[in-house]
Amino acid sequence: MTTPLQTRFRVDGMDCASCASKIDTAVRRMPGVADVSVSVTSGTMTVSHDAASDLEAIGKKVSGLGYDVARLTPREAAQAQEHVHGPRCSHDHGAHAHDHEHGETHGHDHAPSAKKTAAEIEGLHGHDHGPSEGPWWKSRKGRLTIMAGAAVAVAYGIGHLFPAIGPYAFAAAMLVGLLPIARRAIMAAMAGTPFSIEMLMTIAAVGALVINATEEAAMVVFLFLVGELLEGVAAGKARESIKALTKLVPKTALVEKGGKVREVAAEKLAVGAVILVRPGDRISADGVIVSGDSAINEAPVTGESVPVRKEVGDTVFAGTVNGDAALRIRVTAAAEDNTIARVVRLVEEAQESKAPTERFIDRFSKYYTPGVVAVAALVAILPPLVASASWSEWVYKGLAILLIGCPCALVISTPAAIAAALSAGARRGLLVKGGAVLEGLGKLTAIALDKTGTLTEGQPKVTDIIAFGKDAASTLRLAAALEVGSSHPLAVAILTEAKNRGIDIPSSADAKALGGKGVMATVEGEAVFLGSPKAAAKRVPVSTEQAEMIAALNDEGKTVSLLVAGGVLAGAIAMRDEPRADAVSGLKALTDAGIRTVMLTGDNKRTATAIGKTLGIEVRAELMPEDKQRIVGELQKQGLVVGKVGDGINDAPALAAADIGIAMGGGTDVALETADAAVLHGRVGDVALMVDLSKRAMRNIVQNIAMSLGLKAVFLVTTIIGITGLWPAILADTGATVLVTMNALRLLRPIR
Repeated sequence: MTTPLQTRFRVDGMDCASCASKIDTAVRRMPGVADVSVSVTSGTMTVSHDAASDLEAIGKKVSGLGYDVARLTPREAAQAQEHVHGPRCSHDHGAHAHDHEHGETHGHDHAPSAKKTAAEIEGLHGHDHGPSEGPWWKSRKGRLTIMAGAAVAVAYGIGHLFPAIGPYAFAAAMLVGLLPIARRAIMAAMAGTPFSIEMLMTIAAVGALVINATEEAAMVVFLFLVGELLEGVAAGKARESIKALTKLVPKTALVEKGGKVREVAAEKLAVGAVILVRPGDRISADGVIVSGDSAINEAPVTGESVPVRKEVGDTVFAGTVNGDAALRIRVTAAAEDNTIARVVRLVEEAQESKAPTERFIDRFSKYYTPGVVAVAALVAILPPLVASASWSEWVYKGLAILLIGCPCALVISTPAAIAAALSAGARRGLLVKGGAVLEGLGKLTAIALDKTGTLTEGQPKVTDIIAFGKDAASTLRLAAALEVGSSHPLAVAILTEAKNRGIDIPSSADAKALGGKGVMATVEGEAVFLGSPKAAAKRVPVSTEQAEMIAALNDEGKTVSLLVAGGVLAGAIAMRDEPRADAVSGLKALTDAGIRTVMLTGDNKRTATAIGKTLGIEVRAELMPEDKQRIVGELQKQGLVVGKVGDGINDAPALAAADIGIAMGGGTDVALETADAAVLHGRVGDVALMVDLSKRAMRNIVQNIAMSLGLKAVFLVTTIIGITGLWPAILADTGATVLVTMNALRLLRPIR
């Protein structure tokens, strides 16, 4: 079976889920299309298709529905610089697609937003609801709304001066706004969405014209356009929230080469380049400090208001602000793969995936809208036929019900809240891969946390080196040779100690990581193993005296690694890793939320218990990767909804097994890929914030659904008993839609 190709389109003019639904339905019916994914918030569409698909026809189909559409090609994407956009690189027709499933950790497939190109297919542009760029009155929808409003005002003037031709003036005013709406309704019906909001609007306006309610018909069309415009403005705010992140990275950087400094474009910075960052400047790339120390203001990226003191060897993020001293930084990630680019990419991917509630509402609205049309028809026809009531009165009521029934507010209730919550989380360094994960976070009843790098600083220091078969310097030298290139905290501690002692580290060959046991390699022709005492004891005998020394170190809360070289126990290296400053308060926040917390670690029982006691957390120690996975399974069998927080290779199986896997910041790519969510800045308290964000988003969704259905129910009753007419009916829909969107935008407030 051939892998489907993937092409990505920029689609301008979408502002609500019904827009996405229309596009999805239309494109899915095109020949050769396997799957369609539309994101309203990022304004993109990803199409999976076979090699025979006509991409131009797909573009024309979307433009026919009234949207601006442009195909993004890899070359155009690479040239565009305005905004970082698009989780995956789009592929030209006929090109082979190498679509990475997890674009957030491998940025090579990242596609920034393309500028409008020759590939752009011009359409009606009538559905350009929101100001993608520039003020609302310059958008096509803004201009159409102003024209329709002016036409209604003129019609009112004519009606007062020449009452006889007033109805014709209002009919003409109505047509100004209705023609583009009717054209979109017909295109949507031809593309497989017969019951679109535009169709309901068109039927209601034409019906009002037939029963001679021309003044109300013109007003209803104008109010509909105003409502859509307000939706667009609100949707634009949600979109801007995530775009604002991309603007944090400066456009240029000062590169040091051969003793000279020159200014280059930030997106052209190569990995390994050394950049100079002056005090007060924004840092232009993710990197590691090679000289200087300074206070870094990370507030733009993490929301943390207190500047963090960073020195040589510390990691810095693009978009953060250098404080009081000049820094030289070695670039560790290309522009398209820096932290901010990964955040934006992940958020956009997340917004393309639907939450269970959203999928249910989508299915419900497929039956709901035809049901509304049927009810409206019955209200209009039955009373006159059965009870000889007035045709004009009941047709009028039927048309009002048609407008009340528009599903816009209901359909947008879930995606609006989820898009806002995902954006708000991303600005705080909380990444959630989609609505389903966001919903799931709030349902967690137990969270299992890794110890090293999650509950502790993850930066242990070497405290003791004990010589057994070799002297201390040789023990450290060989251990460092095994750990070169590893990012594990214990490895970094050994390498840092070797560097501090000025030890020359030899090269190693045939290096192998034995998950949960240790590492082995050949160094200077000798087989060398570094790992836990338990694993080392299986390779060489450990005397009682040696075991007692190791036990004494363990009792002090130290982690001991044994070095086996040439079949002999060469020595022991002891390290200690302190709990994170926020671990106690972070765990308390989870416990207060009614969540059971468990620490899972491969470390020895004594060390784990010592740290567990300090943190006040249940402890499971001396675990292999499969044990962590098994314990997650056991918790699930007890009826608990389990989250797993971790940052290393040995966490990957448990992260995958948990209901929700959360990777800690600075974690390995394996952990980030397996996880459903990520806490970029490694604070334990952020896990509790993520759970709280989920609960707030779900409450917001319930409020939205209640508001949209409640308003409709009230106006349905008042219309049937004759209190309200067509004007309030359109306000019941557009008013509810705007209320729902504005309520969802409350989630964009900074997370505390």
